[in-house]
This record gives sequence, structure tokens and C-alpha cells, in this order.
Amino acid sequence: MDRSKNTGFADRLSAAAEAKKAQLERAARARSAAESPAAVEQRTAREAVRVARDARIAERKATKLAIEARQAAALAAAQAAETAAREVALKAEQEARDAEFTERTAREAADEAERQAARDARYAARKARKRKGR
Repeated sequence: MDRSKNTGFADRLSAAAEAKKAQLERAARARSAAESPAAVEQRTAREAVRVARDARIAERKATKLAIEARQAAALAAAQAAETAAREVALKAEQEARDAEFTERTAREAADEAERQAARDARYAARKARKRKGR
């Protein structure tokens, strides 16, 4: 604190010039360090690592997409097989119902014919009794 109070205008100008000179030197050193062969080599190595990492990520994505496509194809095949099996089962069920209906219709027709024959027999017997009684 005491030192800043006792400084004159010339001292402050020289301090500002020294600060500016030091800043320019630091910038020049940084620039030369960035352009050095070691820095260039390091940037090149980093770029190669980045490219390899991107390639691995792309390969993983491609593998994942291929697996998903295979799974989707397997699922579609399973669904198609299930649909076909369901259609076959429905067709078999319909055929069984049709056969049952045909059988029931034939049985009902046979029962009706049997009842008709029994009724005709009763009618004939009654008619025969009437004729016998004459």
C-alpha cells in the first residue's frame, strides 16, 4: 500500500510498459509452444484418438442396428407363424362346427323320420283296429 502511494507518474508508466512487455513475451512463448513439433504431434495424436473413437462408436451403432433388425425379422416371422397357426386352428374349428352341424341335422332328420314312422304305425294300427271291428 505504501509503495503505491509513493509512486510517481514516470514509475507508473514504466510499470505499465513492463507489464505490457511481459504480456507480449508470454503470448510469444505460448505461440511458439503451440507451433512446436511436439505440440503439433500431440494434436495429431489427439485427432487420431478422436477418429478411432468415432469409428468404434459408429461400429457399435451399426452392430446394434443389425441386431435390432435381426430381432425385428425374427419377431415378424414369429408373428406370421402365429397368425398362420391361428388361421389353421380357426379353419379346423369351423370345419368341426360344420361337421357337427351336418351330423346334428342328419340325426334330427333321422329322429323325425323315426317319429313319422312310429306315428304312421300307430295310425295304421288304429285304422286296422277300426276295420277289424267292422
